[in-house]
Amino acid sequence: MPLIQRMAVIGVGLIGGSLAQALRNKNEVVEIIGVGRSEANLRKARELGVIDSYSQDPSVGVQGADLVFLAIPVCSIPKVLATIAPFLSPGCVVTDGGSVKGEIVPACEALMPQGTSFIGAHPIAGTEKSGVTASFATLYEGKRCIVTPTSNSDKDALKKVVGMWEAAGSEVVLMDTHKHDRVVAAISHLPHMVAYALVNAVDGYDRLDESILKYSAGGFRDFTRIASSDPAMWRDIALVNRAGIIEMMDLFSKYFKQLHSLLENADGPALEDFFARSKQSRDSIR
Repeated sequence: MPLIQRMAVIGVGLIGGSLAQALRNKNEVVEIIGVGRSEANLRKARELGVIDSYSQDPSVGVQGADLVFLAIPVCSIPKVLATIAPFLSPGCVVTDGGSVKGEIVPACEALMPQGTSFIGAHPIAGTEKSGVTASFATLYEGKRCIVTPTSNSDKDALKKVVGMWEAAGSEVVLMDTHKHDRVVAAISHLPHMVAYALVNAVDGYDRLDESILKYSAGGFRDFTRIASSDPAMWRDIALVNRAGIIEMMDLFSKYFKQLHSLLENADGPALEDFFARSKQSRDSIR
C-alpha cells in the first residue's frame, strides 16, 4: 500500500518536483496536487507527469491531502501554513524542505490545528537550477535528509516523513533544530556566502579596463556555480539563519587572515602545510 494517498506539493520546482517524481517512481503516492503562483509552471508540471492536477489557491490544493510538502522560501513557510491550516484534513501531516529550522519549526507547530502534525525536514541536495523543468527523480538518491522532530512531534507523523524521504532514496538523520542550523550554516550557507562574495569581488576588480569574469575557467566556474542559485531564496535563508552564518563567517575570516599572513610573509613551508591539512580534510569527505 502506498505511503501517501494524496499529496499536495506547494512549490513545484526543483525540490518539490523532484520529491514528487521520486515518490511516484517508487509507487509511494497515489495522487499529487501541485500548488503555486505560476500557472505556466504548474501546467508544465502536469504535462511532464510530475503532478496530476493543480491549484493556484493553497487552501483549495491542500483539501483532502494526507501529506502537504512545503517547498517554498523559508520566510514564506509560516505565512503559507497559516493560510492553509483551517483547510487541513484530520490526520494530515505537513512537512517542509527549508534549510533553516530554529525559527521555522516552533512557529509552524503553533499553527497546526488539533489532530494534524508538522514535522520539519531538510534534504541536503539540490542544484543551482530552479523550476519544475530542473527537477528529476534521482535528486535525493544517496543524499542525506535531516529531519528535526521536537518533543511535540507525533510518532506516526514522524514515521511517515522519515519513510517518505527514505522512499526517495535519502539517508535520514534525526537532529534538533539548533544543531541543524549550525551544521547547515557551515556546510551550505557559508559556501554560498563565499561564492556570492567572490563573484562580486572579481566582477568589481577595476584595475583593468574590462570585466575579467569572461576569462573564468574551470576552477572559478565550478567553485562559484552555486552563486547562480535563486537570490530571493538565499536572501531568506541568510536573514533567518544570520546568527549561525555570521558565526561561520567570523571563523572563515580567521582562517583567511591566517592565509593572508602566510602569503605576506612568503612562508612556503607553512603554506604547504595549510594546503595539505585542507586537502586531507576534503579528501575524507565521502
